[in-house]
Amino acid sequence: MPRTINGRPAAPPPPPRAAAWRALEEHQRRLAGVTLTDLFAGDAGRFERFSFNVADLLVDFSKHRLTGETLGLLLDLAQAAGVAETRDAMFAGEPVNSTEGRAVLHVALRNRSERPMHVDGVDVMPQVRDVLAHMQRFSASVRGGEWRGYAGDRITDVVNIGIGGSHLGPQMVVRALRPYADGPRLHLVSNVDGAAIHDTLAGLNPATTLFLVASKTFTTLETMTNAHTARRWLVADAGNEAAVTRHFAALSTNLEAVAAFGIDPGNVFAFWDWVGGRYSLWSAIGLSIALAVGFERFEELLAGAYAVDEHFRQTPLAHNVPVLMGLLNVWYGNFWDAETWAVLPYDESLTYLPAYLQQASMESNGKSVTREGQPVTWQTGPVVWGQPGTDGQHAFFQLLHQGTKLIPADFIVAAKPQHPLTEHHDILLANFLAQTEALMLGRSLEESGSAAKSFPGNRPTTSIVLPRLTPRALGSLVALYEHAIFTQGVVWDVNSFDQMGVELGKELAKKLVSEVQRGEPAAGAHDASTAGLLSAISAMRRNRE
Repeated sequence: MPRTINGRPAAPPPPPRAAAWRALEEHQRRLAGVTLTDLFAGDAGRFERFSFNVADLLVDFSKHRLTGETLGLLLDLAQAAGVAETRDAMFAGEPVNSTEGRAVLHVALRNRSERPMHVDGVDVMPQVRDVLAHMQRFSASVRGGEWRGYAGDRITDVVNIGIGGSHLGPQMVVRALRPYADGPRLHLVSNVDGAAIHDTLAGLNPATTLFLVASKTFTTLETMTNAHTARRWLVADAGNEAAVTRHFAALSTNLEAVAAFGIDPGNVFAFWDWVGGRYSLWSAIGLSIALAVGFERFEELLAGAYAVDEHFRQTPLAHNVPVLMGLLNVWYGNFWDAETWAVLPYDESLTYLPAYLQQASMESNGKSVTREGQPVTWQTGPVVWGQPGTDGQHAFFQLLHQGTKLIPADFIVAAKPQHPLTEHHDILLANFLAQTEALMLGRSLEESGSAAKSFPGNRPTTSIVLPRLTPRALGSLVALYEHAIFTQGVVWDVNSFDQMGVELGKELAKKLVSEVQRGEPAAGAHDASTAGLLSAISAMRRNRE
């Protein structure tokens, strides 16, 4: 049965992408019978040819089903799609978020040069530097003990209350940089499930706890529900409302709502509508990072991202690492029918990187209409998943090696550890190397003597090696993925910078809250399943057992 996308037969995009697309389809048919071992056997310089250095990272694409011709054809597709032109438009502050008519300029947040960056004709760099300076002063005050709570105690714990990028970014970075953590203990609350805020507060002292409320509009339901619970907890302990000014700061643009909450305007950190939530860790949302590891380390994170930004901005596409990385995902998703993309960090500190990249990729490119509003007839964003090795080897790697699905996988490792247990790291590195080699080589029936013990190999992987997981290296790694995802979106002709699919469920949830509290659905307001579920839940809640 022919494959369908959006209920329509799968088909290549219209001109100008169509010719390059069809050339890649034909090339894939010719390459389908060629294995990775064949490619290595025929090219002694393959590793050197398909490995690249960007910032402090080594990125090896040699274990992919590609040749020089493959890259040339993928680059033809990138050129036809206007990757370079759209990239330049983004850096120029043009409204590349076409749905909402907004610029997308998170790269300005980590601009380490004196180069101006404009939105609507205004250089935003003075505003960016002002907020960074505010973050530096505030974090130094809290970390140094000058900032005191309502009882005169120094702050020992910081709770970041946010959701989406306001949570996932800080969570990922602070866990990754835990060896550098020398400030207050950081806790993160995102889920509106009361267990999250309840369990976090249970282990804290109100007099020594600082809350960061991360909500651009200061109206996000989950965030504000948790924030008000935290506020009541603090006020009950302090015995007065005035304590709020010493224990809350806001990362927001809604000054009126922030003031009504009781937060001092001097403790409000702005960011802008040209900063998308999934790109916001580089903004005032990164205040929790600065508090945990210090502002100097936060600036090193920015510097690492800036190094990759400059590479992405200036390097020809044929040698542009994030562009090539993004094109490889297009290659597998659209020409080999791969539907998922595994991210496998061989570093316990990168535990939250796959979850962070799930939002970065799937919220960006999980789209089924083009930038012109037409249905797509080609596959777009892959399902992103993964967890750190070596745990994954004893869980889902069986599927990678012997399963029926083609799953391109990124393997990430640091050459040197952030701990003194070098023997452990030697074993970790050996596993990192062994898995990519095994996925490539496989094992024949003749070698194994058993069909159950043989596996096909020829499974594609990218290897990314950092010298050490420093703030700078982490910044480079995240920016590499951001720009790869951008490249995919341009090729697929989708707007990578809106997230309208998030909105409908939020709107319906707001309407349903009163019905849940009342214990019965509004007449005719829902489908039979939703109304039935609400009634059943209400009955269970009324049961005293």
